[in-house]
Amino acid sequence: MSILDKTILDKTVLDKKNSDSPIFSGEKILACIDGSSMNESVCDFATWIAKETNRPLKLLHTIETSNNAAVSNYSGAIGLSSEQASLHKLSDDDKNKTKSLIEQGRLMLNESKTYVQKLGFDNVETYQHHGGLAESLVDLKDEMRVMVIGVLAKSEKTNDDSEDESTVHQIKSIIRAMHKPVLVVNKAYSVPKATMLAYDGKESSKKALQMMVSGDLFQGMLCHLVNVGKADAALLDEASKILNDAGIKTTCAHLEGKAHDALANYQLENNIDLMLMGAFSHNRFRDFLMGSFTAKMLDVTNCPLLLLR
Repeated sequence: MSILDKTILDKTVLDKKNSDSPIFSGEKILACIDGSSMNESVCDFATWIAKETNRPLKLLHTIETSNNAAVSNYSGAIGLSSEQASLHKLSDDDKNKTKSLIEQGRLMLNESKTYVQKLGFDNVETYQHHGGLAESLVDLKDEMRVMVIGVLAKSEKTNDDSEDESTVHQIKSIIRAMHKPVLVVNKAYSVPKATMLAYDGKESSKKALQMMVSGDLFQGMLCHLVNVGKADAALLDEASKILNDAGIKTTCAHLEGKAHDALANYQLENNIDLMLMGAFSHNRFRDFLMGSFTAKMLDVTNCPLLLLR
């Protein structure tokens, strides 16, 4: 075992005793509720994490309106004489729309809270924030332990998926800014029994390894340790020993071909329920490439992705 991996193992054992890993820092599991078809799955997976880690769950809904800017711009185009009434009407319409969005969001959060409670979990609260998702997460970053967000499953996507593409873009931005684990949900919930860690020995994959052994979330699962490209049996053996010593069973595999296709195919062939992977690096050029790779994985993978930077 390398000195670096020995350090990781020693640290994660200590973190487990303290029930708090620096990777899993923060107190609450945060579930992003947006009214999409993935809401129920987001609640399911977030509740599963909250139960297994014994952490409170927070349901977040954001309201982002851009009509105020549009209304203010009309003042120069309409003219301030006979069209003042029209401007006031636009402003009133905007206020009414915002009120409607607030009420819809409140109902959505209450329904989601009731759903979570029916799953047998009562340590749940709701929070509605006015502004974009990224802005909301900046306010919540210190209390957030893991974030759960939904994207459309591949089978549900249509030719016009601009909203889903926007969500993927937000996910990439969030990971860059927050340095928190993000679980991207793209399918109906089932209890995860097998997980896959895409392991290349770099910092983000070492963090994923540390996260796996620092708590009880992955206990009882079979972990498939895989790498793509140049074969490195020693690398996988070292990671496997760390997981085995933490009580997590492993199997190792080396894959060939394009990384996103190889990982997606392996996931399907081996009935993987959850995939862990590093998302970005500190190198700007590699960060750009990994951002594109993350987007590809979100597009081709048929299981939830737990992403770490």
